[in-house]
Amino acid sequence: MLIYNTLTGKKEDFKPLSPPKVGIYVCGVTVYDLCHIGHARSLIVFDIIYRYLKFKGYDVTFVRNFTDIDDKIIKRANEENITYKEISERYIDEFNKDVKTLNILPPTFEPKATEHISEMINFIQTLVNKGFAYNVDGNVYFAVDKFKDYGKLSKKNTDDLLSGARIDIDQSKRNPLDFALWKKSKDNEPFWDSPWGKGRPGWHIECSVMSMKYLGSTFDIHGGGKDLIFPHHENEIAQSEAFSSLPFATHWIHNGFVNINKEKMSKSLGNFFTIRDTLQKVPPDVLRFFLLNSHYHKPIDFSEESIETSKNAYLKLCYAIDRLLNIVKDFSSNSEIDENSLSKTQKKFINTFQSFKVNFFNAMDDDFNSAKAIGFLFEFISELNKIINIPNLNPNEDFLKLLFQIKLFFEDFSKITGLFSTPPSEFIEIEKEKFLKESNISADFIVSKINERNIFRSQKNWESADMIRKELETKGIFLEDGKSSTIWKIII
Repeated sequence: MLIYNTLTGKKEDFKPLSPPKVGIYVCGVTVYDLCHIGHARSLIVFDIIYRYLKFKGYDVTFVRNFTDIDDKIIKRANEENITYKEISERYIDEFNKDVKTLNILPPTFEPKATEHISEMINFIQTLVNKGFAYNVDGNVYFAVDKFKDYGKLSKKNTDDLLSGARIDIDQSKRNPLDFALWKKSKDNEPFWDSPWGKGRPGWHIECSVMSMKYLGSTFDIHGGGKDLIFPHHENEIAQSEAFSSLPFATHWIHNGFVNINKEKMSKSLGNFFTIRDTLQKVPPDVLRFFLLNSHYHKPIDFSEESIETSKNAYLKLCYAIDRLLNIVKDFSSNSEIDENSLSKTQKKFINTFQSFKVNFFNAMDDDFNSAKAIGFLFEFISELNKIINIPNLNPNEDFLKLLFQIKLFFEDFSKITGLFSTPPSEFIEIEKEKFLKESNISADFIVSKINERNIFRSQKNWESADMIRKELETKGIFLEDGKSSTIWKIII
């Protein structure tokens, strides 16, 4: 299994420190506002990584934190004249609603920064004692020049950083690159007592303390968005390795940005979308499927067109799976297939299915390449449709055994991807209702046309029956004739 490691800049064999145990830490959100779709991408990316490692049989400890004390939280609290804790708890609750809707698995641990202040103070004191940090009037800074490997994650050179640095507002720092481990509290700000006076932790220190508490001094995977590589993750490495004298995380995984209509998402451009607002228009499964269709490492462009394309593709997938589930309904068998009882086409399809599974899992093993895996999936769906979308299909037991194995694969697929939180049949019906509403067509009208067409078909008046089919197709409706009935679908 290969994983691209930001630290080394290349794909590497994934070798956990203590297999089958795997430790993952992913930087969580600062809880001062609703989450946006950039957060959704990171949440879904690492949810799928977590799911896939569990599927592969690893015993995964997954930690995702909450930053519940921060300048932005304090600012929001002051604006509303309430406590920082009321703000943080409000937006933790809102976050939990979003992740539930997105079908994100809960992490093993979900620590809050404010629950680990004493550990942070001890951590900082150790850095001071070792000469990596210094106190200036109640503010404690990490001395970047004391850590010789600073810049190894981001590939930034400290000399270049210094030459490009602006004059720092805080003149008390010895070096403009030094960063705060502990901040002296201002008047009317929340504080904790410390050896350096009343204050609160800096942002970077919390992730080092919480990851090492739950996963140990060295663990397998540290993740987050690419915007965190510098300075946040760079600073985490510096303070953590200065503290322990051990490597921090062995693999660093970073997901790409979400652009809106090919522009960077920002409030100033008016293209800033919260998860909550997005899910008013985009079904959770479609949003997840859209994000799966791009490699996690690359940027992805969010637009109405790209979402519509993803919805249609996902609907096509749901139609195929719904058809499959209806065929194997109430059937279950683990016995071997007697290929002699299958047709030539069905025998060939066994090889198609086996090859698809190999390709699918090879893609996922290649740095969680869900986009490539989905590509193989739709090649397979095209072949699957050819053998199950047949009028008057009457499968024998051995063909049902084959289709049942495919059903089991899709159950695994759901566990890995988190898709089908709404069952395919329900998703189809929901989309059909939306279609009828948007196109101003009634279900009764379609049923009457189907009944009229069935009369023509019973009279063998194929020309009139075909005219009704074509009339409905011009309205975006496709008719599918089954063994005993005709159903209608949205034309994709």
